[in-house]
Formats: sequence, structure tokens, C-alpha cells
Amino acid sequence: MTARTAEVLLGWALRICNHRRPWQHRGPQMLMIESFDRGLSHIWSTGPSHRPLAGLAIYKVRYYSQGKTYGQDVVERKQGNSIQTQSSGTWSSPSRTSPDQPAKRVPFYDQLRECGSPSDVLDLAGQYTATHRRVSNCLTRCWESTKKMSEEQRRYELRIMFEHAGFEELLQRTMQDARHMRSEDLAYSLLATVKLGVSQSSRVVQTLLRVCQENLNEFDEKSLSVLASCLEHLESSPNGDALKEGVRLMIEALLPRIQNVMSLQTLMRHMGRDTPVDIKKKLERKALSLADQFTLPNSQYMITTLASMGFCSKPLLAVCSRKIAEHVHGVPFHRLVSVLRAYKELHSRDVALFTAISDYVASSITMWNNKQLILFLSAFEDLAFCPTAMLDAFAERVIKNPDALGLKDVLSVLKTYSSLNHNLQGYREPFLEGVTHVVVSYLPKMAASELLKVVYCLCLLGHFPAAPLEQLLQKETLEEISARGGRLQKGMEKKLQIVDLCLRLDRPSLPKPLTVPPEALGSPAPNDLSINPGLSMTLQSIAQEGLLQEGVMVEDQYFIDGVITQPGSLQEATGGRAPYEGEFPPPEHSQRIAVFCASPSSFCYGTSRPRGNLAIKLRHLTVLGYTPIVMLEHELDNLSEEERTELLKTQIFPEQERPANVEQMTD
Repeated sequence: MTARTAEVLLGWALRICNHRRPWQHRGPQMLMIESFDRGLSHIWSTGPSHRPLAGLAIYKVRYYSQGKTYGQDVVERKQGNSIQTQSSGTWSSPSRTSPDQPAKRVPFYDQLRECGSPSDVLDLAGQYTATHRRVSNCLTRCWESTKKMSEEQRRYELRIMFEHAGFEELLQRTMQDARHMRSEDLAYSLLATVKLGVSQSSRVVQTLLRVCQENLNEFDEKSLSVLASCLEHLESSPNGDALKEGVRLMIEALLPRIQNVMSLQTLMRHMGRDTPVDIKKKLERKALSLADQFTLPNSQYMITTLASMGFCSKPLLAVCSRKIAEHVHGVPFHRLVSVLRAYKELHSRDVALFTAISDYVASSITMWNNKQLILFLSAFEDLAFCPTAMLDAFAERVIKNPDALGLKDVLSVLKTYSSLNHNLQGYREPFLEGVTHVVVSYLPKMAASELLKVVYCLCLLGHFPAAPLEQLLQKETLEEISARGGRLQKGMEKKLQIVDLCLRLDRPSLPKPLTVPPEALGSPAPNDLSINPGLSMTLQSIAQEGLLQEGVMVEDQYFIDGVITQPGSLQEATGGRAPYEGEFPPPEHSQRIAVFCASPSSFCYGTSRPRGNLAIKLRHLTVLGYTPIVMLEHELDNLSEEERTELLKTQIFPEQERPANVEQMTD
């Protein structure tokens, strides 16, 4: 037989082999199985319904990680002296590259992009020769094809994938080819495997973790960022923990060479909250050096990245917030909400950004549904920021169609409006009537705790509808509230005490008098509040002897640092007649000035507008005949004694005018 004839025969034999059925197992029957760890004896599942692949032998390899030994079973086909291992069935060893091979690869990747489910990917994979790149791309496409599915469809497709014969062979091939993959393919393979829900204690995941750890020095910034995004969701294991620590060290080493903003942000997220401050500062400087490359999505993602690190970088926040404020119309809803929540986590505020978001949403309110608007309002309320434009625009919508609100919507809306104490001016009455209409319609379905929250918020707003009040004060409702007990009991008692105070002091016009039974109010809150030392010293220096009373608790609810009693004018007390010799003005003509401190969180951020609890305290003190004067704690602490004295004299004594408009507070 000539060499030419032998070559032709070999070619025909290869063609015949390639036309065999895709999922037909070719190879010998199982030769030997020696399992040292039954929990890891299968590739991706420990369930009894999945057996090891036919024709595969299992031997023990010991992996060392962080000073511990990690046992791992590795599957290898006995195939003479061949170095390249090969799985049975679908996947065959990649042959040597021929000159026309690149042209044949194009259809595979074109078809792979068109696959709409993991099973489509597995069916396609069975029709082509396996390579390291194709194995990794098939896993990645399996994951990507499920990302936009509904939760129900995704569960169904994943179940079909795990039952597909080709999936086990794909994982088998992944495990065999891991040491020959490029770093990028290796990172994507691990990410896809974890995202698809393969057990993290399985052989394939642990093998990928170990190979990543061994080849970590070969990872560039892109591969490292993909790996970091995977490790963010990884459970603790010896291989996983060692790899996480290795990635942290690699990030520090690669930091000067990183030029891609997205890669940097992913690596910053991986570093996490426990990163030393000096490393966070290095990351901040690197991010600032790339600030001119920030796109709008980069700016949004950087703010949430800083929140995930627990690192409030004012320079970075300033750069990002400025870009978002300028292009706020191009930011999707969920990203705007994420940015607002990130500012809350960072305990930071940006009036310009918040105002831009509020104005934009208010001007385009027709494109937002109620759920979205309520989420915006709740996020602003958490930040103690009063979005005036949004509150007015949403109030108009509620007035036009109050029935569009659900029960949870009403609870959230009342909480926001009562907390921010926004003055709706001409919209106030119709807005409150619309909300009350919805509340009354839900009364039969409302739990006692929800009813208490509703009535409490309405009382803060100075609105007292009869129906909710009457149902709240029924014996059965109060018994249900008191029966809850636990840590929430004190909060509910506090709300009932405020409702009782409002009924007694505000004296609303009701069909019949209503009061909260004393047994439902619980015990009054202990007076464990202390007098501000700086304020006390200043009050003592400016008040006349016997006219200052310190540490006053009013109605068992409202603490006052100091009450100064200013005697009234005799001319005013006698109705204009000349006073008799030795005559003094009666107590009812004296002025009681209540001076107390409040924290910045008691005000809407950036303004002097008091929030809910402080607003009702001021209202009730005024009803009780006091002239309330609120001092900001941090402002008093930053003033010298002379400055404090001058400030209090200006605000307390009647011969000196109090400013008509309180100036806006600065940060």
C-alpha cells in the first residue's frame, strides 16, 4: 500500500467517525471507580441519579491551600501514553490546526451567539470539536442566555440544562482543560459555572479555583476583574479564601498599570470594606487619575462601588455627582435609586445632585408610575432631604386619582410626607382628603399595627379623620397592639402617646370626644436625657436669678434644656392703666421661653425646616404657652463662649429682634 493510499483511507475513516451521533458514548465501559470522597465523586452534583462518566478512572490528588490539605478527585481517561485527556461522547480532542481551520471556526461562534437557552448551547457544542476557547465560551453563553429570562423560565431552563447529557460532559471537559486555558477563559469559566448554580463544593468549581490560584501571576487587569466579580459571590472554602487573598495582593501589584475604569471599579468592589485605609487611598488616587475617562454609567457605578467599600471619597463623589446631575435625564430609574441609596450608606449628602434628580422626576412625572415615584420619595426621606418639586407634583397626582394608591403605597406616602413636614400650601387639604379616602377604604383589611402607623402620621400632619381614630381606639384594636409585645412594643406605645397628646392638645373637631385609655399608653419614657453643658453655662450667665429652670420634661414627652421665664409688661397686664405701687404682673402675663438643642438629623438636610418629631414638639410647646427656641448642637459646640452668649441673647430677649427668616444651614 502506497503512502497516498494510506492517507486517503485514513481520511475516510475520520469522516465516518465524525458522522456518528452527537451524544453517543463511544469508548469502553467503566473500567474502575475508586472514590475517596463520595461527596465529590461527581462533577457537579452529589445526587444519586448522576453517575461518573463511563470509561473514567478516579485517583486521589492532594491540593494544598493556606496550610491545609484540600482533597480533590480528578477524572482522567486511560488512553495509552497520551498526554491530552479526552472525555467520552460529544467532546473530542482538538486536532492540530490546519491552514483552513480559522474559516471553519466562524460558523460556531456565529451560531453560539444565536443560542437562546443553555440546552441550545449544549446541542450546538455536540456538533463541533472541542477547544479550550469553545469550552469556556459555551459555559459563558449558557449563563448569558438565562440573564434576561423571567425567574420561572430561568428555573425551567436550568433544570433542562442539568438534565442534558452534554452538560456533564461540558463540565468534564472544563475540568480537564482548565490548566491549558488562557487566564481570561479560565476566569469566565469559573464565573459562568458559579452563576449557573453548580455546587461550589463540586470538583469542577474547586479545580477551577485551584488552577486560578496557581496561574494568578498570569492574569491581566481584565481577567483579574472578571475573577474578582466572581469571587464576590463565592462561599468560604480553603481554595476560595486563598484565591481571594491572592487577588487582593495582585490588585495592589497591578494598580499602577490599570487603565480601564470598569476593571478598576470591579477590583475596588473585590477589595471590600475590610481594606486598610492606605490601600483605599491608593485606589482613590488611581480612580481620580482616570476621572477624565468616566462615562455616565462609570459615574453611577463608582458611587455604588464606594458604598460597597464603605469608603466616602468626597473628591470622587464630587466628580461623579456633577456628571450625573448634568445628564440626569439619561440615567435609568433603578440606577438613580441605587445612587440615592449609596449616598445613605456613605452618610453623605449632595444638595445639587438631589435637587437635580427631584426637579427632573417632577418635570417628567407622567413617565413614572406610582411605585417608582414612591421609591424615589422613600429614598429621599431616608436621606432626610426634602424634594420640594417632587412632593408637590406627586400630591397633585394623588389629588387627581387617590384610588390608584394601594395600602402599602399609602403607608409609605404618609410616612414620607409626615417625616419631611413639607408645606403643601394650597394642595394640603385636598391631598389629605384624598389620602384619607384611601385609608378609609382599606380600614377593613388593615392590621392594628398598620392602622396605628397611619393615624400617627396623620396626627403629625395635623389631620384627624374620625373613622381611623375611632377604629384605632376600639378595645379589640388596642388589645391586638398590646398583645404584640417584643422590641416593637415600646415604639407602638410611643406612637399611642403622641396620638393621645394630639387629641388633648390640638383638640380636633370630632363627632364625639376621643381619648386613648391610660392602660394602653404604657409607662412614660424615662428622663435619661442630659442638658447640653455649653448651653447650660450660657443660659446661667444671661438669665436673671430665679428665672431659669433647667432639665424640664413637659407632658412626659418633651425634654427642654432650659426654661427662662420673662415677666410680662405691667402696662399690658393692667389693660393700659397706670400700675399701683408695688404691683407685679400676674404669671399668665409672663413669657416662658423653652430653649433646647436638636441634632442636625432633626431638620431636613440643608434647611432649617424641622422634621416630623421636632415639628410636633414645636407645635405642642406653642400650644402649651412656650416660646420654643431650637439650637443646633454642632453649631453650639463650634462657638466660643462669647459667641454663644451673643447668639442666645439675640434669640431670647424680646428687646432684640429675632430674624424673620432662618438662614439656610450650611454643610
